[in-house]
Amino acid sequence: MTTTSFTPPAGDPWPEASVHPPEVPQPAPEHREPAGGPLFPEYPLPPAGPRGPASWTGRLRTLPARTLRGRADDPRWVRPALLALLAATAVLYLWGLSASGWANSFYSAAAQAGSQSWKAFFYGSSDAGNFITVDKPPLSLWPMALAARIFGLSSWSVLAPQALMAVATVATLYATVRRRFSPLGGLLAGAALALTPVAALMFRFNNPDALLVLLLTLAAYGLVRAIEAAGTRWLVFTGVMFGLAFLTKTLQAFLVLPAFALVYLVAAPTGLWRRVRQLLAAGVAMVVAGGWWVAIVELVPASARPYVGGSQDNSFLSLTFGYNGIGRLNGDETGSVGGGGRLPAGMEAPAGAGRGMGGWGETGITRLFDGDIGGQIAWLMPAALLLLLVGLWATRRHTRTDTARAAFLVWGGWLVCTALVFSFMSGIFHQYYTVALAPAVAALVGMGVDGLWRARHRLPYAAVLAGTLAVTAVWSYVLLGRSADFLPWLRWAVLVGGLTAAAALLLAGRLTAGLATVVGLVGLAAALGGPAAYAVDTVGTPHTGSIVTAGPAVQGGSSGPGGRGPRGAGGPGGGPFPVNGRVFVPGPGGPGAPGFPGGQSTANGQGAANGQGFPNAQDGQGTQDGRGGGMPQGGRDGRAPGGAPGTGQNGGAFEGAGGPGGFGGLLNGAKVSDEAAAALRQDADRYTWAAATSGSQNAASYQLASGEPVMALGGFNGTDPSLSLSAFQQYVKEGKVHWFIGGGSRRGGGAGAGGGAEETQTARIEEWVTSHYTARTVGGSTFYDLSRPPSS
Repeated sequence: MTTTSFTPPAGDPWPEASVHPPEVPQPAPEHREPAGGPLFPEYPLPPAGPRGPASWTGRLRTLPARTLRGRADDPRWVRPALLALLAATAVLYLWGLSASGWANSFYSAAAQAGSQSWKAFFYGSSDAGNFITVDKPPLSLWPMALAARIFGLSSWSVLAPQALMAVATVATLYATVRRRFSPLGGLLAGAALALTPVAALMFRFNNPDALLVLLLTLAAYGLVRAIEAAGTRWLVFTGVMFGLAFLTKTLQAFLVLPAFALVYLVAAPTGLWRRVRQLLAAGVAMVVAGGWWVAIVELVPASARPYVGGSQDNSFLSLTFGYNGIGRLNGDETGSVGGGGRLPAGMEAPAGAGRGMGGWGETGITRLFDGDIGGQIAWLMPAALLLLLVGLWATRRHTRTDTARAAFLVWGGWLVCTALVFSFMSGIFHQYYTVALAPAVAALVGMGVDGLWRARHRLPYAAVLAGTLAVTAVWSYVLLGRSADFLPWLRWAVLVGGLTAAAALLLAGRLTAGLATVVGLVGLAAALGGPAAYAVDTVGTPHTGSIVTAGPAVQGGSSGPGGRGPRGAGGPGGGPFPVNGRVFVPGPGGPGAPGFPGGQSTANGQGAANGQGFPNAQDGQGTQDGRGGGMPQGGRDGRAPGGAPGTGQNGGAFEGAGGPGGFGGLLNGAKVSDEAAAALRQDADRYTWAAATSGSQNAASYQLASGEPVMALGGFNGTDPSLSLSAFQQYVKEGKVHWFIGGGSRRGGGAGAGGGAEETQTARIEEWVTSHYTARTVGGSTFYDLSRPPSS
């Protein structure tokens, strides 16, 4: 059986759409039901057209018709079904997109800066004055900045690129699965991805994860194509995708790299040493695609570029291998907010925290299934793991180069490698990271169901398919039970429908084609009902801030700062987490009151009991009406990030009039009044920065509200040594900064830096400003006019 693509002679013109791809007799995949043969039989690969520059004109001329018609061996319903899936994905992900406002203002401000300054565009600066960059490479910012340049800065122009990336990812996943499996498998994989709750969250958000997932899915497509015929060009394409993924979210892009390389080394149909040489060529392509920008940043003098945000020494390599690299695994993250899973010296985890408990939740093999993380991604994970085992078992006697087994190894390697790292990493971990698992889960489900459905007339395979569906239905019932107030009827409908369809599948061999189709649709509805409901809830709810989750509130949700309590006020918040040298344990609040760190509670918006301060509150003082220390802002529907359930909508609990948001503005920024924005615009063209303030989220809020550059002292956490006091004083003397906005500095270097043992540069700057300049309240914010002479 051939494993190479059909290629016409090199000089032949590109075939017209009516005969493309060239007709090659082969049975339609959906009719290839095994009758005692293998579950995934080999068959010829899709034909390919001519290669080389001479074919490009023909390719472009026939592209519209080929897009509408698809593969020649596809039934005519397949391409309309795919186009309908892509259109539905676009509608779902673009619907009400602007309700989330600036979403994560940290990245929105950087996109704004990139739309105003090409230097800020290149470096990924947080402001057009190019003081400091975001703590990631800039690739994910470029589509947003370009959209803002073309269409103007708005919530839509910032968020729409990610939504379109969702459509592209679904299309790429379909094409990858369809290379070896039937249209049913590809469509099911695409639908499962589109309805994954965390995908519905992150492809409507402006974090780098959306572009990362798209690039990794393209890498998987390139690898599958390379394995088919040992194609060097496709393997180099895969390397380029990995390099670009590195420029999106650094080392997270490489979690699946070892698995991909090993699969090619094992399965490619060519000699061993040629496989090795091809992998080396792909590695060179990856280094070039991902390293050119890094080389420029490292070679340009520090005085000629912005400070590398998130680093402690103004080095992108240090950021990559420290804070964004090894620190994420072992929890040693200097400058981190909240610390990692390994608590700093002298700090003990609270009683009852459990094994592996640290600043970002409990680690272990069940981490991705527990609490609110399960509702993000785990709906189909048991099915995906079962179907991975089925696929590997069914292809165990196939040849080394079998493309079906290679496909299972590609997606299975992606799932297992990423899931294991996420399960045991002790550093910063957020629920939305799990979007990186979504394509692998969806692909394994699509491929496995494809084979089992075509073999359903054989009782052993029908039993495996029925068992997988039953496990999925029961697991969905469990996950829906964690949000008991959310569509309570749905969990029973999913359970009854799934088990009924599973029982009927055992009789699939005796059912007519029509009845079997009905049973399959009922089972599909039961399997996707839970995640679809969560996805729709996610789409219908605005999401803002640094830490967001998909779906409704669930019981037991925790992941360090940002873990949410039950819907409404008064429930427990996130898990224990360290802040400024202390372990805080969210406690229960009274009616209408959030649970404060340290177990204290309040009522009616008053300060914490016994003067117990919030994290980062000055001198341990409590706050009232949100003014003063860093009370985490309230989240949607009464749920607040920062481990404390809030009240109100989008910044509810104790939201101050212009005061800093969560953790002193660290997580959610500030609410900026019209008066404050107008003050920043006053004579702004005379200054490089309209203002300076502590932390990137605070700075982003004022920058987006005014449209003027705002200096983010200390970067995201407010702890980066980005500017010394003497250097800031020189900026003020030269008239480069107009205002200083107070109230958000963090005195310590973060738990990862020793729990605040040393005062930060940002705190020194704020102390100097407050000692030498007169404060004035502008729209609820504290402003200091640096254009006036300082007092002695």
